[in-house]
Amino acid sequence: MVDLWPSLVVALDLDSEEKIKNIIEQLTPKAKKFKIGPVAYTRFGPEAINWVCKKGADVFLDFKLYDIPNTMIETAKAFIDLGVWAFTVHLKAGRESISMLTDKISDYAKESDKRAPLVFGVTELTSKKAAPEQILNLAKEGKEAGVQGVVCSVWEAREIKRETGLLTVTPGIRQKPSADDQKRTASLADAVKAGSDYFVVGRPIVKSDNPYRAAESLIERAL
Repeated sequence: MVDLWPSLVVALDLDSEEKIKNIIEQLTPKAKKFKIGPVAYTRFGPEAINWVCKKGADVFLDFKLYDIPNTMIETAKAFIDLGVWAFTVHLKAGRESISMLTDKISDYAKESDKRAPLVFGVTELTSKKAAPEQILNLAKEGKEAGVQGVVCSVWEAREIKRETGLLTVTPGIRQKPSADDQKRTASLADAVKAGSDYFVVGRPIVKSDNPYRAAESLIERAL
């Protein structure tokens, strides 16, 4: 039986230190990766990253960098110093800017003798409707710019992997169709069938009274 726990990325989009620490405590060591985005980082700063790393898990830092090259590069250097596993950059920043970013952070990691994080390019947010060919074109530009993977919906993952060979991170995972702010959603079973390398799950787990059981149930239903 396939073990899906290593592919789970739990989104810690919460404004409570107690809740975040409790979820990390409940889910580790089974869960290996946690996503930290603007909500948690703005409130708690690098400490939020430390809470994850202290439990031996990886941080997927989701800032969707989209700025001039120098600003993105200097920000990414800080990510390296913080020891994150991966971070996101928006592919609409452009191939030239992202190429500069991937080159510079590789050099910086070697010079500082630190782990170079994976760079995942964000295609289109799953809260938006988007044409598959538009997503694929962005992914192809990302590959040429040196990213290791892309963030896309489940419905684009198979084609992106076939055309580019990039890793895929798929958010918008739901147990069943929901009327929230996400539009391009899918079940975990759909993500597994599409060959997603990593799947991001937030509210179905972190809003549950029992986050561990919610994650376990999500995985069991997909197998």
